[in-house]
Amino acid sequence: MPMGMAEIAVALWAKHYRHNPANPQWSNRDRFVLSNGHGSMLHYALLHLTGYDLSMDEIKNFRQLHSKTAGHPEVHITPGIETTTGPLGQGVTNAVGMALAEKLLAAEFNKPDLAVVDHYTYAFVGDGCLMEGISHEACSLAGTLRLSKLIVLYDDNGISIDGHVEGWFKDDTPKRFESYGWNVIPAVDGHSVEAVNAAIHQAKLADKPTLICCKTVIGKGSPNLAGTDKVHGAALGDKEIAAVREALGWTSAPFEIPADIYSAWDAKEQGKQLEGDWNKLFQSYQSKYPEQAAELARRIKGDLPATFDQTVQAYLAATVEKKENIATRKASQNAIQAYAQVLPEFLGGSADLTGSNLTNWKESVAVRADQAGNHINYGVREFGMSAIMNGIALHGGYIPFGATFLTFSDYSRNALRMAALMKIRSLFVFTHDSIGLGEDGPTHQSVEHVSSLRLIPNLDNWRPCDTVESAIAWEQAVKRADGPSTLIFSRQNLPYQERTPAQIDGVRRGGYILKDAKDAKVILIATGSEIELAVKAADELTAQGIAVRVVSMPSTDVFDRQDAAYKAGVLQHGVPRVAIEAGVTAFWYKYVGLEGAVIGIDTFGESAPAGVLFKHFGFTVENVVNKVKLVLA
Repeated sequence: MPMGMAEIAVALWAKHYRHNPANPQWSNRDRFVLSNGHGSMLHYALLHLTGYDLSMDEIKNFRQLHSKTAGHPEVHITPGIETTTGPLGQGVTNAVGMALAEKLLAAEFNKPDLAVVDHYTYAFVGDGCLMEGISHEACSLAGTLRLSKLIVLYDDNGISIDGHVEGWFKDDTPKRFESYGWNVIPAVDGHSVEAVNAAIHQAKLADKPTLICCKTVIGKGSPNLAGTDKVHGAALGDKEIAAVREALGWTSAPFEIPADIYSAWDAKEQGKQLEGDWNKLFQSYQSKYPEQAAELARRIKGDLPATFDQTVQAYLAATVEKKENIATRKASQNAIQAYAQVLPEFLGGSADLTGSNLTNWKESVAVRADQAGNHINYGVREFGMSAIMNGIALHGGYIPFGATFLTFSDYSRNALRMAALMKIRSLFVFTHDSIGLGEDGPTHQSVEHVSSLRLIPNLDNWRPCDTVESAIAWEQAVKRADGPSTLIFSRQNLPYQERTPAQIDGVRRGGYILKDAKDAKVILIATGSEIELAVKAADELTAQGIAVRVVSMPSTDVFDRQDAAYKAGVLQHGVPRVAIEAGVTAFWYKYVGLEGAVIGIDTFGESAPAGVLFKHFGFTVENVVNKVKLVLA
């Protein structure tokens, strides 16, 4: 790919791409996404040549431990990389999110005389990206929303790892994208810089996203391997490298680049000029629209409003006073409503389940092709939604959140993993957790999902039990700037739990003592809807003369990061433990040990009313009491 897309890269980077190598984070830069991330060396070469802080030594260290030139591009590792790509199709989907963020920010902040948000998003894609189902989800939505600043260049070489793709990929790609509502420029000679250049100029005139179909030869320049699958992923080898050098007439030593080539590619001076011109534009904007300028600067930087903590405290006080017994999905919506008053950067959405997930609020305005807003109807596109959210978060200016049922987190999983890997603030809302949704049955009862999400590094997962824990879960997810969070809510009503101010602070630590007893003989650990059961069981055990401590653990991830003394204070050493959660049991043995017990579900669910199911699967006071007595025996 780095050989086959070389001329395409020259056309884009030398003639169109607006960036500043000295300041990779300049907010009005164009965004470039290498969706076919296995071709990372092409991107690294472009960054090196144009003057980014990526030395030739780093180029030599390609794919070596701790180098800045990993096997696939990684954001925050290599200067100039906008997103981590590799899982095919996610890069172009991130690009859709970036283009959407640009369009919405421009509509919110630009003035007729001062366009301070005005840049393009470019993406390179290959056959593999377009085979992945996520590309259908994202590109369909991009066309519907008419993201005209999105330009995708397709490396149409007809080769993938298994060989010529016509045996398994015969889509009429131009017609497919036309049906999405894209502007399509077909049959461009991908080895003609001028042809690609002309196509990009044409794309910029369109009022919709553009796909430029570039016919190319994979590995072009290799006399013996070009056009074959052998040049897809394997090294050329010394003999073929020598043949390539001879065919190109390249006489410089390996890793040596002539000074005139460096000079021709160096983009530092041009980048300085571009950013300088924009800074002057922004100064004019500041003079005429000081409040909007300050707000835009704050949001691009990712800082929260100064009034956020005050808003949270006021909302928590009101929540404690109300003591509502409501579903945590409703408690979530109430928190969104309260926090949205001071968070204009909230950009919500749902995968066709807004009325069930409750991710809208009174001031929600639906995003449409001809209407800016703050709530996105993603349609039934869970994976696409999640990766688009990642693109929005990477672009800056918004805190994106999107919702679906918890069982469909599986569809989104790789995008959640990528958000965690990239350490970005994407907020994934999952409602209708476990068997509490009732009659929809085992297809929708996500017994294994919460535990499996907890296995993803750097992903904070919150499963609150009531209105207070839901409010704090939202607060902590919003405040967390270095990683994503999931917010997992119930369909059914859950009772309010009384707490002291110290216990409310304990929620922020992921786990805390909700109900205690002197010289407790057993610790009950629970989350979410099972807190009610733990409290009732504790009352029954207390009546039978067994002192019980109840620990609520809304986020095991956050609890695990606490200091050893705090954790030991909550989960007292030497006291037997029983964990209760309406999900698989294996995860909880890290807290209860082999001598403890877990009340959970290690089978799929059943279709029946929620109350019937909880009893059927042993989530009863009687069963908890009996388990505790067995552990204490």
